[in-house]
Amino acid sequence: MISIITPAHNEELFIKKCLCSVKTAAKEVSEEVEHIVVLNCCIDKTGKIASELGAKVITEDARNMSRIRNKGVAASKGDILITIDADSEMTSNMLSEVLEKLHSGKYVGGGTKILPERISMGILCSLLVVAPFVLWHGVSAGMFWCMRKDYEAIGGFDERLICIEDIDFGKRLRKYGKIQGKRYGTIRKAHIVTSCRKFDQFGDWYFVRN
Repeated sequence: MISIITPAHNEELFIKKCLCSVKTAAKEVSEEVEHIVVLNCCIDKTGKIASELGAKVITEDARNMSRIRNKGVAASKGDILITIDADSEMTSNMLSEVLEKLHSGKYVGGGTKILPERISMGILCSLLVVAPFVLWHGVSAGMFWCMRKDYEAIGGFDERLICIEDIDFGKRLRKYGKIQGKRYGTIRKAHIVTSCRKFDQFGDWYFVRN
């Protein structure tokens, strides 16, 4: 089984697209797919929408992204784990690409290529500013994928961290993979499309200016 974990804080505008993209991708694999949506301090219709679309909905109100993701994993049953944010959509071939990588025995897990839902000069410059940081740490993120046994071996997401917990998880997974003779991979034949809501709210140049 494949278990997909999605943290969600008032995501009624985005959660449907995320869930529907997973349903579409699930049609291309033979494995059973479950989707766990972890509500975090939600006061909108996120939970209702998720339930109506067949997701398993649980709650974790701690303001700690690591704890939220770990709570979702704890409620899941799959031996393959994937995390994706509520404002992101995966392409229809994503799950088949993840399975191909993991079944090859060459990869411990990894991240994926990320595309913004729209592009502008301000957004492009922001991506260029972030790129060196990602290259420095040597791990892709956006949507993590790995085997449950490897997630458990590294202790999941570190709940002591209040930021960059995703980069930390990726670095520890990569390090553990090296010990196992496996690589940390990046899905390139599939990708996720993520919202530009921060840019929509604060302007396309806000990240560069701040």
